[in-house]
Amino acid sequence: MRQCWLIVVLFLLASCGPVKPEPNTLDFSVRSEPCQPISVQQQDYVVCQFLPATHAIRLFHSDAQGEPYRQFINLVEALEAQGQSLIFAMNGGMYHEDRRPVGYYRDEHGDRATVNLNEGPGNFHLKPNGVFWLKGQSAGINESADYLDQAIDPDYATQSGPLLVLNNQVHPGLNPDGVSRKRRNGVGVSADGKKVYFVISDSAVTFHEFASLFRDQLATPNALFLDGQVSRIYAPHINRNELGADLGPIVGVVE
Repeated sequence: MRQCWLIVVLFLLASCGPVKPEPNTLDFSVRSEPCQPISVQQQDYVVCQFLPATHAIRLFHSDAQGEPYRQFINLVEALEAQGQSLIFAMNGGMYHEDRRPVGYYRDEHGDRATVNLNEGPGNFHLKPNGVFWLKGQSAGINESADYLDQAIDPDYATQSGPLLVLNNQVHPGLNPDGVSRKRRNGVGVSADGKKVYFVISDSAVTFHEFASLFRDQLATPNALFLDGQVSRIYAPHINRNELGADLGPIVGVVE
């Protein structure tokens, strides 16, 4: 009888199996879709990977007449009129009440604001902040003053803040014990500038949790916070087309 009980216990243990650890990085090589969900420490995110060499990553704010797009649907319709499709979009940086960018911004219509190095309140001014830029087949994120020192002349760029990760270090002002939880979105770039990761949280997360995702799961040496609370995503291939308040800058991918 004792031997029978031992067999039963061993069977039950084997059937439970080992607890599967959370991955350190995401593997996009086995998926055709650019976006996939991930859960880290019981917090849910959507991570989207795009390659500047093969994907048309763009920034959008206003049409040729200077009228802000404000909503994803308006951008979708404007692109469709040009024979193009929007396959992904999310908030592309902070903005004033009239939807003007708070920091530096450049798109196909030129510069709409200069690099903002001013001190001030709010997340944007939680230094260091930074600039996400696209040039040819490469992308990058630089601290704002360094961006100016490097004299980068990008095709597209948007400034926001704070930097979540700089040189593989989480922003020193982001408290590991912070209690402020909100929906957030941001961008990280691989060390070689060949991969861009856009992330939005589906859970309310702290700044430190959000920054740690870029550093520890995506291994991006630099990452930039784009927005919070009003953050939302357009990704029709995963049935996401979120509505909300009017937007300022929008980052998108076109085909």
